[in-house]
Amino acid sequence: MSDGTVTLPWIVVRQDDNGNRYRVGRYATRAEAEKIADSLDGRGHKQLYWVERIGQSGSTVGRSAT
Repeated sequence: MSDGTVTLPWIVVRQDDNGNRYRVGRYATRAEAEKIADSLDGRGHKQLYWVERIGQSGSTVGRSAT
């Protein structure tokens, strides 16, 4: 990337008990995002965490529940 921008196409999403969804963070690789999601999921809370890829248009593509 010659324009100096960093692409972070992978996001971790959290859904709470009430169905509210929140973006936890953005990451450069799927492996990095999954590592964070697994770490958060391992804390034993009832929230659901998963990884999504953000497309060129800013919309999410696919979903991988942890």
